[in-house]
Amino acid sequence: MPRPLTICHIILRLDFGGLENGLVMLINNMPAERYRHVIICLEHATAFRERIRRKDVEIHEIHKEPGKGLAAYGRVWRLLQRVRPDIVHTRNLPTVDMLAPARLAGVRTLVHSEHGVDAAELAGVPLRYKMLRRLSGLVVSRYVAVSKGLAHWMSAEIRLSREKIAVIYNGVDSEVFRPRGEADTPRPGVLPPDFAPPGAFVVGTIGRLEEVKDQTTLVRAFLRALEQRPSLRETLRLIVIGEGSLRAEMESLLEGAGAKPLAWMPGFRDDAPELYRAFDLFVLPSRREGTSNTILEAMASGLPVVATDVGGNPDLVTPEETGSLVPTEDPEALAGAILRYLDNRALAAAHGRAGRDKILRAFSIDAMVRGYGELYETVARPSSPAR
Repeated sequence: MPRPLTICHIILRLDFGGLENGLVMLINNMPAERYRHVIICLEHATAFRERIRRKDVEIHEIHKEPGKGLAAYGRVWRLLQRVRPDIVHTRNLPTVDMLAPARLAGVRTLVHSEHGVDAAELAGVPLRYKMLRRLSGLVVSRYVAVSKGLAHWMSAEIRLSREKIAVIYNGVDSEVFRPRGEADTPRPGVLPPDFAPPGAFVVGTIGRLEEVKDQTTLVRAFLRALEQRPSLRETLRLIVIGEGSLRAEMESLLEGAGAKPLAWMPGFRDDAPELYRAFDLFVLPSRREGTSNTILEAMASGLPVVATDVGGNPDLVTPEETGSLVPTEDPEALAGAILRYLDNRALAAAHGRAGRDKILRAFSIDAMVRGYGELYETVARPSSPAR
């Protein structure tokens, strides 16, 4: 057996999020005898680090200052000289400039992946970001895109070599994320008492409350559904799991419509599998997206999914089979999709079953681990040493 490869993952922070969740799942499921992992957080690591089951994973916090933070480059360079990884794997725009200190530290095998477009790029990619990513092509061995849409964006807009881009979908643990059961199966006891009365239809979402995720459009759609059919105040409920800068605006909208008691916004939670089993419909209203872990988790949990028609969402949600796709920033269309499933529970159940079947076929953890393992082996075990 060859010696283990040391993979150094550079991320902005180790916190609640899809990118971080995918990284933790990858580390937890790659064979320990073949891969050693080191994580460098340019900012910091939160309690999310406790989800890593392996005890041999080093986690380093750089505490980069806002802005350029020039001292951070030196700290990363010194750390990489000590660790001497076989591969440095950077993720998303905030880490791409760390490819330079990695190369200066003597690391010859560099991988960069894109998990979604940065919030600062919602109105278009600034030229300096395009150039930074384009220049990375001088040193990066391979790129990873987590959806076909991102791969196309990287090659068409950023003009990276398509031959260098591998598409590796995120995977989901279909044993942890599983359906609630039949329609008459009680919801898990994770909701506030009396929040979801008998016959309730619970619409849920999970994610950071930030502009790129656009949960305000979901709130507007929820309120639009209540306006169209006031009787639904008895049964329609909204759950938004997550924290972020949009909270105040969302709460204000609910308060202004007298609908705050009909929505539950508890912040971040660590019981996502139970929460999904308390939902009847999952909605992702993002303005940009890679391959959403929350969509994968919702589908594995047997839920129909309504998502915006952006990024990697069409790779996951098949209209009229596993869910529905709607335009971005369109509360009217989103409200219509929600009401359709509320009115046709049989259709919701059928789309939920088809979604779980799709997860079992194409989006397993094993497939994700195999994809990254093959990539790492290809780039880091040439005839000469990889550093």
